[in-house]
Amino acid sequence: MFMTEVITNRDLVEAGIPGGSYLPSLTALGNRLLSEHSREEVLRQVRDVYEAEHTVARLPLQDDVPELKINLEADNEMEQANLEACIATMTEAARTPTVRGVAILPDACPSGPKGTITVGGVMATENAIHPGMHSADICCSMMATNLGPVDPALVMDTAFGHVRFGPLARNTSDRLTPDPQLLRSFANNPFMRAEKILHNAKVQLGTQGDGNHFYFVGVSEKTGDTYVVSHHGSRGVGSHLYKLGMKEAMKYTQCRSPETLPVNSWIEADSQVGQDYWEALQLARLWTRFNHSAVHDLIARDLGVDVRDRFWNEHNFVFRRHGLYYHAKGATPAWEDFSDDHDRLGRTIIPLNMGQPVLIVKGSDSPGALGFSPHGAGRNMTRKAHKATLQGRSLEAVFAEETAHIDARFQSGRIDTSELPSAYKKAEAVVDQIERMALAQVVDRIVPHGSIMAGESDAPWKQRRQARDRLSDEG
Repeated sequence: MFMTEVITNRDLVEAGIPGGSYLPSLTALGNRLLSEHSREEVLRQVRDVYEAEHTVARLPLQDDVPELKINLEADNEMEQANLEACIATMTEAARTPTVRGVAILPDACPSGPKGTITVGGVMATENAIHPGMHSADICCSMMATNLGPVDPALVMDTAFGHVRFGPLARNTSDRLTPDPQLLRSFANNPFMRAEKILHNAKVQLGTQGDGNHFYFVGVSEKTGDTYVVSHHGSRGVGSHLYKLGMKEAMKYTQCRSPETLPVNSWIEADSQVGQDYWEALQLARLWTRFNHSAVHDLIARDLGVDVRDRFWNEHNFVFRRHGLYYHAKGATPAWEDFSDDHDRLGRTIIPLNMGQPVLIVKGSDSPGALGFSPHGAGRNMTRKAHKATLQGRSLEAVFAEETAHIDARFQSGRIDTSELPSAYKKAEAVVDQIERMALAQVVDRIVPHGSIMAGESDAPWKQRRQARDRLSDEG
């Protein structure tokens, strides 16, 4: 006789059995066998049962795909090419067996090989969380803080002293301290207790990444108050969580639906792994909100003003609604109760580009957009393609022309032309489509005074992209 000990769902996952709704029955079997066999023998027998009973039911790709809800119009040849590429990639992604709804928004643009969810895309799935559909920049989000009737030039200077863009951690004398209770919650979650995540949660607090992330200072058309608006995600916390989630998703989907594109692999939401991953996403969200708030509070402190108002919203995230999981890749939830901490007035934030106002909107919960609105203006061409259109002109001349009416700063000191206004879709066209398609109602505009971004840098992701571009050009 062997001593009885407990086998859990997580024990089976660690023994190599993919997470799924079958885990509780396998766990119960394992615990019955423990009185007669060693732990190692029990795990072997349970794996044999899993392989015999739970790996035969394969889910094929869907031929009858959900209707693609299109909230994007093209006004020229370039925009038409972008629209057709979005339709092609989302139609292919919709063949994934779990997908029950698909939409693209006015800011849609492809974000990878055919079959990858677009930026400005929404995928509703049944009992499935797809890490590839929320992307590595988990909980990329917007926060707006009303600082009252403060000189925006003073706010710009103060903000510039506190923001930390780029790949480096905030290892300076002004390093911030995470919420201890939040870190304890990290340590209790199988995903979030990873050493890299815990490390990044501490050293990257107060940092904003690079690329299209920004700090924006402007004045409300409605009240005349000065706002600071930030855009960034969960940094290394989220990117490492994404990697762990993709690992679990691919392990499960390779058995369950081998025809599914790896980028569209999923975790069964009702499984133990799925519940742990869902909780991990919420923890990454809380860290991101804390990160936004901490820097906004530093700016208000140094200005000697009280915060009059603050609200925020996320994209690159997953939302539960109507029994489905809505994956919003660069899309903003447009219903009032999308989160426990949603704005009491139902407002969300849509930026356009550094030279245009940030829109404050109330979502319309449009069925034609699966309840979402765009997260920004989006692009019609890649960063590389846009830079090619500027050949023959100096960076300084382009920068001076496009930012003449604002205080635009790149923290690296190197101009990133792929983040200038001309790199994005025309703001007027995006706003027109938002209003005509009833995706949201504009309730205020934050008129730009200035914008702070990372600028060109030698960030690891940019080096990898440049290496891919060189290989592509050589091929």
